[in-house]
Amino acid sequence: MPRNLKVAIGILVVAVIVGLISLGGLRKHMQGLSVTQSTEEQARRAVLEPPISTPTDKPVEAKIFWAAGSGNVAPVQIELPLSADPVERSRQLLQALIANPPTPDQRTLPASTTLLGFYILPDGTAVADFSDSLASELPSGILSESMAVNSIVRTLAANVPQLRRLKILIHGQEVDTLAGHVDLTGFFDLNPAPLPASTASTPNAQPPEQSVGANSSSQPRAANSQLPPANSPGNLAAASSEKPMH
Repeated sequence: MPRNLKVAIGILVVAVIVGLISLGGLRKHMQGLSVTQSTEEQARRAVLEPPISTPTDKPVEAKIFWAAGSGNVAPVQIELPLSADPVERSRQLLQALIANPPTPDQRTLPASTTLLGFYILPDGTAVADFSDSLASELPSGILSESMAVNSIVRTLAANVPQLRRLKILIHGQEVDTLAGHVDLTGFFDLNPAPLPASTASTPNAQPPEQSVGANSSSQPRAANSQLPPANSPGNLAAASSEKPMH
């Protein structure tokens, strides 16, 4: 074999080895950046989103729904100081859902997600307004989107009995889907309103014409004109096109 060819092969082998070593170092560097970014995100959240506390807080065994594999969510019972006020209580629960998953694999919402606002209307309809990162940083796919929505819905339903249904907004706006799959144009049922005692005891009684959570054309359009309040960004689309989601 000519000497020049041997030299060329030797140089090529050395280049390949150097490239593999550099690739390994680059991978470790990227992992280090990921850890650093996660740490910086936690520090940013600690500064910008301090724990929510109210005078009525007391330790409660709350059920927070995190990922449980195969696209499912399951409750994890943890002790949290929760407010007696349903609005503040809901905000505390959602903040815990975002910030404190037991393990990274159990996370359902992006770590950078921020709850911009939470409101409850007189009929028990809750409005949760999340930052853009809930949609933009969530992996697109039916399983990841379903887990995200289910974790929000089931956490609120299990811990705030005053809530009847939920509307999810992204930065004050109604959006068609979360990240391309799960429909957000309607409402998510939480805790159905109990039937009046006289109705429940009458076998052939008809349900009320405007039970909470029903999509009735007789329901005043003005109800959704309050979503979100004037100091919240964006506007909510007209209620007539919204359908309840189960």
